[in-house]
Amino acid sequence: MRNVQTVAANTFREAVRDRVLYNLVFFALLMIGAAILVGQISIGIERDVIVSLGLSAISVVGIIIALFLGVALVSKEMDKRTLYALLAKPVKRWEFLLGKFFGLVMTLTVNTAAMAAGMYIALWSVYRAWQPSDIFILTAVYLILLKLAIIVALALLFSCFTTPFLAILFTAGVYVAGLLAGDLRTVRGVELDPGALRLMRGISYVLPNFENFNVMGAVVHGHGVPGVMVLQATLYAILYIAIVLTGAAMVFARRNLK
Repeated sequence: MRNVQTVAANTFREAVRDRVLYNLVFFALLMIGAAILVGQISIGIERDVIVSLGLSAISVVGIIIALFLGVALVSKEMDKRTLYALLAKPVKRWEFLLGKFFGLVMTLTVNTAAMAAGMYIALWSVYRAWQPSDIFILTAVYLILLKLAIIVALALLFSCFTTPFLAILFTAGVYVAGLLAGDLRTVRGVELDPGALRLMRGISYVLPNFENFNVMGAVVHGHGVPGVMVLQATLYAILYIAIVLTGAAMVFARRNLK
């Protein structure tokens, strides 16, 4: 695991030095600041507005980082020819991929924590006091981070066998489809062929069900999230990421890098 840790640390340092990340975080903090202004003119629902816009900013900015940097993790190393020198050392291809994954997840964790801190500062600036329900925001942030980790894994998978542009399109397409995975499992219709219904349900189980990580509605209204649900979402994310990264490692191992 030492090679994985080394690649992860280098990936984290490179991502932190990337100015794009700072611009995105600044954009998110700007949105949170705007939430304060909107909240002040939304009499009686200030907290709801701030939390809703704040969590939305964290999710959107995190998706952008996970999508574009996740795809660039492999392609950039190949374009710069640094991948060849790295693999010439006693570093296996699966160790390289795993290190890249953990490095970007570390980066997303730091940026997400910074944006969450900004949202808490926004709440404090409005109320000058903490509310017991504010702790539930951390649960929503944690589940957003799990969702982002899945997106990173998918971006790595697609970047292993196609161009960066197509990898971005494929990852974005799977993300959008994953938002509808739950609906595909419950679809009903007398006009639909039974075979088509079974196919749709089968596809829904292959797609990542991102609705498992959506608790924004409950948190915005000050409601807690059951611990069982958080545990199930965590186990689901770990299992799905493990499957996707295994597939990525198998594809990358067979890729001709010449």
